[in-house]
Formats: sequence, C-alpha cells, structure tokens
Amino acid sequence: MQLEKIISISGKPGLYKLISQLKNGFIIEDVLTKKKTSISNSSQVSLLDNIAMFTFDKEVPLFDVFENIAKAKDYKETISHKSSDADLKEFMLEALPDYDTGRVYASDIKKLAQWYNTLQKAGYITPESFVKAEEAAAEEAEVAKEEKAEKKSAAKKAAPKAEKPAAPKAKASTSAAKSAPKSTHRKQG
Repeated sequence: MQLEKIISISGKPGLYKLISQLKNGFIIEDVLTKKKTSISNSSQVSLLDNIAMFTFDKEVPLFDVFENIAKAKDYKETISHKSSDADLKEFMLEALPDYDTGRVYASDIKKLAQWYNTLQKAGYITPESFVKAEEAAAEEAEVAKEEKAEKKSAAKKAAPKAEKPAAPKAKASTSAAKSAPKSTHRKQG
C-alpha cells in the first residue's frame, strides 16, 4: 500500500485517501472506516506527501519521519497524541533527533503521533508502505523487461529456423521513350 494519496482536510478529523477527481471536487475515503464521500474544490486539503518537518539544517519529508517511527516501534502503534508535552518531545527526539525545537511545536508533534497511529490502525504502516512510487515503478519495469527477455529467448530456442522464401524478381521495364534525334544543323543566314 502506498501512502502518496493520503490527505488531511482542514476542519475534518482523521485522514483520507483520494479516490478520484470530480468536476468540482474529489471523492475521498476515510482510511479507518473506508466510508466514501465527496468534498468540494474549496476544501483545504493537504497531501501528507507534501508535508515536511523542520530540522536545524533541512526539511525532512513526513513519510521519512513516519518510517523512522515505524522502524523504532517495529511497525506497531506509538505514543498517544494525548500524552504529556514532555513525553511527546521525547517521542519526537526518537523520531527525528535533530528536529528544530523552535519551529516544531507541541501541536505538530501531537498531529504526527495521531496521524501515525491512524495510518497504523488502518494497515498503512508496513515495510512496503515506504517504498517510493518511482522506485516501485522502476522495479516493476525491470521485472517486465526481464520477463520479456526470457520469453524472447525461449521463443528463439523453441522455434526452428525457417528459410525465408525467395522474393519474386521484378521484371525490368523495357519501355523507353523514343526521342527524335536532335538537329545539329545551324541556320545559315
């Protein structure tokens, strides 16, 4: 299961999966209840794939932080988002040791824990979840290429070489335009 189409909607609790686009909105599915609904284009939507967390020297994509948490917790549930601020800060130090304490607020850490646990309960937190779409597509293309080469090799071995039939010879055209001999006489005057 890939995480690229998971969204958060401002004013709506929980996380959602984008299913398809409508003329004036989107069809979404709640990741926990699997209930489908539609939202308008005016809804404020954030793709989790576009969210990053601040460190002192760069921004780390949210899914990399989720992956750190998943590996530390053996892909199981983590701390509750209702835990104390001190416990949440300790959790954050595990998830992203060099996070920027001045720009990552307690509310951000609570949301991180809540989203991670929601995705974990919904079955999205697995080792396969963190394979990037490009990597997965490249792996699939490589497998397809190898299968095609194997089929081609097997077909060559199975089929005996057949002689090509000789192409019929084309008759040469013998019609030549008759031309009048050119006069080499000069007018005398």
